[in-house]
Amino acid sequence: MKILASELPKQGSGSIYHLNLFPEDIADNIILVGDPGRVTMISDHFDTIEVKKSNRELYTHTGTKNGKRISAISTGMGPDNVEIVMNELDALVNIDLNTMEVKPEHHTLNLVRVGTSGSLDGHFAPGTFIASRYGIGLDGLLQFYNHQGVDDEEMTKAFVAHTGWDEKLPFPYCVKASDDLLQRIAFDMEKGVTLTAPGFFAPQGRAVRGPLKFPEMNAKIESFDYQGLHCTNMEMECAALYGLSRVLGHNALTCCVLIANRVTGEFLDDYHDLMNQLITKVVERF
Repeated sequence: MKILASELPKQGSGSIYHLNLFPEDIADNIILVGDPGRVTMISDHFDTIEVKKSNRELYTHTGTKNGKRISAISTGMGPDNVEIVMNELDALVNIDLNTMEVKPEHHTLNLVRVGTSGSLDGHFAPGTFIASRYGIGLDGLLQFYNHQGVDDEEMTKAFVAHTGWDEKLPFPYCVKASDDLLQRIAFDMEKGVTLTAPGFFAPQGRAVRGPLKFPEMNAKIESFDYQGLHCTNMEMECAALYGLSRVLGHNALTCCVLIANRVTGEFLDDYHDLMNQLITKVVERF
């Protein structure tokens, strides 16, 4: 079935609409970052750079490291941006942009998100590297997709029951990371369960001037335990990446530098060197 132009728009040049990329511009191994400034931090590690393109907050550098082709792409912040980037990356490898038809053979991408996060566990100090074994989405994004077999339904039920999840909030979803990427990229990092929120302040339990409707939410989340797994950190992209990767048939992993501890109130304001160390690990191991 041919995909209508309105459903998968392209630039006048023929490139995919938001990313402004052609299929040949991306590698099979992709490092995703929220901050466009981190794309250069990644490509500085490359031996060669063949592609540098951008549109809005979406920057792409593709090159090689030790003979292996890698792309670094910024998504911007939030699950909504991740949804755009994931669908367009999938389209670049699995849809013929000339005929606008799905290719007969599926092509799989390996995606590692590198970012920052806040710890929900008093044992993890700022500066810790943590890889997300699971992502729990509080954003509701995956509920718009047919995600049968993608969501860990038993874990989701346990989370909803434990937290007394309010029916006015988006229904959560729990998705597992790629075991292969977890073992290959993050074998020496702490492992945990990452909460993905649809915002930075109230959705993550931060009260500044706007009062919280659910002030007890973080305490309930922090005490959640499912078969020995508990919530370790919170950010704004992981679960969306995991969910869409599973829906579209790709492999995904999130690795973060913890820059805050929500339990102790600590915050690490200078984490540039730590981020570069984490990027170095991912680039070398990809």
